[in-house]
Amino acid sequence: MDRERLLGLLTASEALLEGHFVLSSGRHSAGYVQCARLLEEPARARAVGAALAERLRPHAPRSIVSPALGGLIIGHEVAAALGVPFRFTERKAGEMTMRRGFVLPAEERVAIVEDVVTTGGSTLEAAAVASDRGARVVAIGAIIDRSGDRGPFRVPFESLIGLDLETWDAADCPLCARGSTARRPGSRAS
Repeated sequence: MDRERLLGLLTASEALLEGHFVLSSGRHSAGYVQCARLLEEPARARAVGAALAERLRPHAPRSIVSPALGGLIIGHEVAAALGVPFRFTERKAGEMTMRRGFVLPAEERVAIVEDVVTTGGSTLEAAAVASDRGARVVAIGAIIDRSGDRGPFRVPFESLIGLDLETWDAADCPLCARGSTARRPGSRAS
């Protein structure tokens, strides 16, 4: 899937938002990507998942792990396209963990799949959970890379598109300085 096709899907699904947002990292931005809108149509989710799976295939993952909530749909679609098991991590009492009876065999080659990477915080937490359970994280994958080439990963990072949407610390946000109120559109909205 090329950049123009993915941008077209993001636009058609109204997944690219403009305004004043607080990201899950706590940083502020004038742009937000609501991948849930992109992935709400199964055919789109399947196509995007297949495209990301092809980027991850050379790393030979034997399973996919995603952090809930943002990574659930895309992680499942990538796993389906690769024909490998899918598991997910989730927060319990604020800490990322793996529950629901999921088991990762020792040394299993795992790719962590997320919808959007900005700081990589949730992705790194999911990778740590997989590693702590004995798996070997061989790659990270995301639909969208918002890290601006700052991806904090020690393994290969594959994404379908990079979007350079500026972010600011809350104290330095020019939108706040103009009196705008930020909203939290993501899965950790309060």
